Amino acid sequence: MSLSPGQLLRGLAVVVFLAAWAFLAHTGSAGEGSGDLAVLLGVAPIGAALGLLLWRSSHPALTGTGILAMLGGLAWYWPTLRENVALLFFIQHLGTNLALGALFGRSLLGDGEALITQLARAVHQGELSERKRLYTRQATLAWTLFFLGNALISAILWLLAPHPVWSIFANLMSAPLLAAMFIGEHLWRARVLPPDERPSIAQVARAYRMRNRQPGPATDLKTPQPPANPS
Repeated sequence: MSLSPGQLLRGLAVVVFLAAWAFLAHTGSAGEGSGDLAVLLGVAPIGAALGLLLWRSSHPALTGTGILAMLGGLAWYWPTLRENVALLFFIQHLGTNLALGALFGRSLLGDGEALITQLARAVHQGELSERKRLYTRQATLAWTLFFLGNALISAILWLLAPHPVWSIFANLMSAPLLAAMFIGEHLWRARVLPPDERPSIAQVARAYRMRNRQPGPATDLKTPQPPANPS
């Protein structure tokens, strides 16, 4: 599949942005650079996630009150956060990986379908071969172990290693590890699934958006878009 110059530029911009973010997060965790910028980088993902949850609430009063409370608490604790930047990034990294591990892992419990199986079913409009169903369940388990393993290593390094060492793993190695996981899953998928059962990323994204726009019962998939490629 060929990419247009615009797509290449957007992809390059994303890579540069993520690399700059990781570098600034690392220097902030190591106690270098601007403390205010480090706190902003640390709270931005958490604040964005909480803000999105509040924004999607059907109660405007709750949304407004929650956002004001969040901003007020952030302003109140800002000086404390400036003195504990490394701890802030540790909580962010640990919490993100635990949340994603729970998101994937809980779908493996009980009689329901695994998360990636649900997404793959949306891509294939409900039709899945037994081979595809088995692969998507195993892929869900692999991503669960990946995120929980990241959380465990992060906690061990935080407790036993110098903070700069932990920061190298959490801030500088996160993107390469995630890329390696994507590549590994792609190679695994190419080995066990025929071409007609491996849709493109664009098809996956399109099917996921259409799935979320459709009204349905509470049991329908209504989770944030995970980083795994379900195809």
